[in-house]
Amino acid sequence: MPVHSENLPPGVSGGTALDVASWLAGRGYPVHPLAPGAKTPAPNCPDCRGGDHPAQDCPCHALGRWCHGFHAATTDLRTLRAWWETEPGFGIGVACGPAGLVVIDVDAHAEQLPDRQRLLPGIPIDDRVDLTGLQSGFDTLALLAAYRSRPNPCEDTSTLRVRTPSGGMHIWYRSPRGGPRLRCSSGSSPKVALAWQVDVRAVGGYIVAPTTRTAAGVYEPLPGARVPAPLPLWLIAELARTGHTVEAPVAPSDAPVTPSRPRGAKTAPKGGQRLLTGLLDEVRACGASPSGTAFSEKLNRAAFTAGGLTATGHLTGPEARRLLLEAADHARPHQPRRNVLIVEAGLRAGSDRPIHPKERP
Repeated sequence: MPVHSENLPPGVSGGTALDVASWLAGRGYPVHPLAPGAKTPAPNCPDCRGGDHPAQDCPCHALGRWCHGFHAATTDLRTLRAWWETEPGFGIGVACGPAGLVVIDVDAHAEQLPDRQRLLPGIPIDDRVDLTGLQSGFDTLALLAAYRSRPNPCEDTSTLRVRTPSGGMHIWYRSPRGGPRLRCSSGSSPKVALAWQVDVRAVGGYIVAPTTRTAAGVYEPLPGARVPAPLPLWLIAELARTGHTVEAPVAPSDAPVTPSRPRGAKTAPKGGQRLLTGLLDEVRACGASPSGTAFSEKLNRAAFTAGGLTATGHLTGPEARRLLLEAADHARPHQPRRNVLIVEAGLRAGSDRPIHPKERP
């Protein structure tokens, strides 16, 4: 099915769904077919069309056929060509977990406003705050960004943003390399949610690719970048705070993130500790209040800085973790596991941005 050329990602020469699927697969994003005109995965075998059976028991995968949505997702171009030649009208789904994507799915549904304490889970909203005009996920995500004094992701032109047929928005980001694995959630969930009417598509889910056409309309890329940018640190912290991390073994506390010191140095310089002091003090100060102090964001910022210092040998890996976890456990002693996850994510993200502090004479 042809798509408008102005909506195609860079590098796609044709105008078909197969062209877009192939371009995505070439970037390492496993894709799978969606039913023609729909945003749901295309079934294949009779058992899937007539009911439900576990993906691991489905014979389709061994035969190179689509089935069970993202469980069948692949980057193999020959397989994709065979699928879309069979049904050119297929839409395109992208398996977020294997693709290393975290997509913020902002809804604009006409729903009754819930209790104000469910708008931003874990963040109390005082009764004196006027919520007049708050109607959708666009509003709650903007409110969350403003509360954290961060830019609104809906306006982030540095990453791929897609307007959905229902008037919502998909904001595509790359998940943190080496950081915590993040899972899906629904903005209406009373248990795990980032904000009301803001869903998260990550491990265990898929997202509809831009240019896909459904009966409701087309998923259209918005002006700005056509590829996902790294997930902002403050959103990593918010997702960790709201329970989106997938439990996984954490690296031992003495495992180095990067080379621990410059070649020839017998001990790590102390400039790194001096640079961290103010950030660690901010983390410790959160202990004076159980909430509303942006603890996760402050710990993430300190860990990111420590990762950059470790990359240049101004801190050793064990030393960085010790300083960070001491401050974190002082402020939030009841959540040691989450503290470790935030620290590990920040250290690994920061290791890509080496920091060279000026040493005092």
